[in-house]
Amino acid sequence: MVTAMESRPNSATHTASAPGAGLTTGTVARRLGVSPTTLRSWDRRYGLGPAAREDGRHRRWTPGDVALLEEMCRLTAAGVPPGEAARTALHAFGPRDGTCRAPVPAQAPRSGGAGGGLPLGTVRQECRGLARAAVRLDAPRVEARLALVVEHLGTTAAWEEVMAPALRAVGRKWATAGERYVEVEHLLSWHVSSALRRVPPVSALAGPPVLLACVPEEQHTLPVEALAAGLGGLGVPLRMFGAAVPAAALDDAVRRTGPAAVVLWSQSRDTADRRLARAIAGRAWGVKGARAGARVLLAGPGWTGGTPNGMLRPRGLREALRLLGPDQEGRRG
Repeated sequence: MVTAMESRPNSATHTASAPGAGLTTGTVARRLGVSPTTLRSWDRRYGLGPAAREDGRHRRWTPGDVALLEEMCRLTAAGVPPGEAARTALHAFGPRDGTCRAPVPAQAPRSGGAGGGLPLGTVRQECRGLARAAVRLDAPRVEARLALVVEHLGTTAAWEEVMAPALRAVGRKWATAGERYVEVEHLLSWHVSSALRRVPPVSALAGPPVLLACVPEEQHTLPVEALAAGLGGLGVPLRMFGAAVPAAALDDAVRRTGPAAVVLWSQSRDTADRRLARAIAGRAWGVKGARAGARVLLAGPGWTGGTPNGMLRPRGLREALRLLGPDQEGRRG
């Protein structure tokens, strides 16, 4: 692959020595994971088109042209706004006569704008870079960016400030674009789940576990996976049951493990089951006179509309970690 330090062939050499050579716009778009429309837009707005055109009309991209576009993709995936990324890439490659300059560091991204056309609003630049990589279906870059944000920000901030905003933006785009962006949502969700599961837990403390489960019919597990990663980092023993746990199975798990707390996740009001929550909260175990029960936390937007007496409703990951952390008096041990 041509690197950013290689000079671009001048147009005279290209047309004279290799007539008809070069890649079509569609081929380059597939190679880079962007749309042909994006390439044409970059050409029109920033002058990132091919150095030469066959017969003055047909676009043919040389290896040097592709290298310039690769640098543009790298910068935008890092969160740099497109206009600024184009200026930096052109500076690195020099004038369009084929000369090349040493690359210069990209300036810090400015606030505002969207990541890959997603409605992100005001978010961290890491979120924009992640969104752009996801829209391009650039799986290696998505994985690398997630690993970096977890390492640098920690699990909680990585989830609240980067992962969750990107996922919400993809969901909003999907809702307004029909079947488009489904593949982006699936790819991003899979890599977020993988990144969360790679967070190394510390040695678990002694005591009963926390049970994490989605209510029956609920398939959205990523927020619960983020909670599991956060609790693991605090040394809280836990049991993760994942999506759509049947009521009878959940009741049996509570009876068998005697947990300190049970977290029930519901993404929508259609899946929230308050009767199940009350049944779990009323489950007791142990010998007569010393019977115990678990605290029940109702997590997720599905529980909107009131919290049954004696239950807790954390408003986010940080609050859930505070309520379930090892220093809580409510934990039995």
